[in-house]
Amino acid sequence: MTLRNSIVWGGAVVGLAIILAASYALLNKGPQKTQTSYAVTDQSRPRAQLNKTSEDLGKMKVSEDKSYDFTMKNIGKKPLQLFNISSSCGCTFGQVIYNGVTSEKFGMHTKSAYQIEIPPQKEAVIRVTYSPSIMPVYGPVEREVYIKTNDPENPTLTFIVKAVVQ
Repeated sequence: MTLRNSIVWGGAVVGLAIILAASYALLNKGPQKTQTSYAVTDQSRPRAQLNKTSEDLGKMKVSEDKSYDFTMKNIGKKPLQLFNISSSCGCTFGQVIYNGVTSEKFGMHTKSAYQIEIPPQKEAVIRVTYSPSIMPVYGPVEREVYIKTNDPENPTLTFIVKAVVQ
């Protein structure tokens, strides 16, 4: 191997390493926050209280998007952590709204280090959006959004939206 070939191959390897490192950094935005664990018997722990977990969006066209805002309150004595938001389908998204700030949309294929803490006695809104045009189906449909929590009684919150797509 000549000196020139060695330089070309070395440059290619360095370039590939830079591309891989940049891709990893983009996919893993920042350090993962740690979740605080509690036992069900802990008197001083977070507790998620939901106004409801299911909503019928009614009839809708395949070209429409519909959303519903679920209300959640931390009735516990420690901060309630929400993380690992995902959905049952690529056509359904979840967002957290707290203190007037709306998170990005999270769906079935979203990978994120997003985490938010809801202080004791404070409320947040969980917005679930169904966009049937992304994966067109017709007739009765049920989709779900999942949110992990540090509430030992409710480690995974599930929000359901139903619709009849025409």
